[in-house]
Amino acid sequence: AARTGTILAGFLKILPVFIFVLPGIIAAALYSDIRGGSADAACPALVTRLLPAGFKGLVLAGMLAALMSSLASAFNSCSTLLTWDVYRKLRPDASEQRLVAVGRITTVLLVGLGLLWIPFMKYISPQIYIYLQSVQAYIAPPIAACFLLGVLYPRLNGTGALAALWTGLVIGTARLVLELARASLASGSVWAWFAGINFLHFAALLFALCSGILIAVSLATAPPSPARIAGVTYGAPEITAVPVPAGPRSLNVVLSIVLAATIGVLWIVFR
Repeated sequence: AARTGTILAGFLKILPVFIFVLPGIIAAALYSDIRGGSADAACPALVTRLLPAGFKGLVLAGMLAALMSSLASAFNSCSTLLTWDVYRKLRPDASEQRLVAVGRITTVLLVGLGLLWIPFMKYISPQIYIYLQSVQAYIAPPIAACFLLGVLYPRLNGTGALAALWTGLVIGTARLVLELARASLASGSVWAWFAGINFLHFAALLFALCSGILIAVSLATAPPSPARIAGVTYGAPEITAVPVPAGPRSLNVVLSIVLAATIGVLWIVFR
């Protein structure tokens, strides 16, 4: 079931191609004023020019509901982490009412920080999708390195993971700050070059660097105890292979091939 669920998640990740890419292509083909302009105007143009009044309201309500849901979950998760993992450790004797009050105050502060950050978004990219992917490229590589290698390589330890995470945090933050100040950087300087690296290339390089630091520091320090990694690392003796019937196994193989072929075709068509 876990393998089939992973394959299903792969198919679901293809949906953004039809949600984000195809509407933009359709808008550019239908309306000449969209071509060469802001890509963010494609979806509003399709909604305002093609849909009748009732459907416009339905689309707007759906977008607002999705936005409110995403923001609510993000603010709630962040406030819970800060309250439970930071404040509660500093004040272990705090009452439940105090923790709830701190969580609410944290949520308000996070909303304020989010509003203050909005003017800086344009300095990274005028397109919201590229902005989101760029910020994720500065944050995700060290986390992905620790998670992926931590599952596959039992020799890694917490010291190496912390070294990789801190390295990724410092470098990613430096890239973000330099990108915000790119206009003031001297042309041809190493800082301008660092700020101008394509965010996808930067993510790959940061992942490789964090992976190397994770492995090197882990090998230079004591290995984790077997009890600490039991059940969470691939190949651990506590994890035994569960026999899978031939039918579901063959279906998973076929679906995996179809998924890989679909991704390959989409990459060739939209590259």
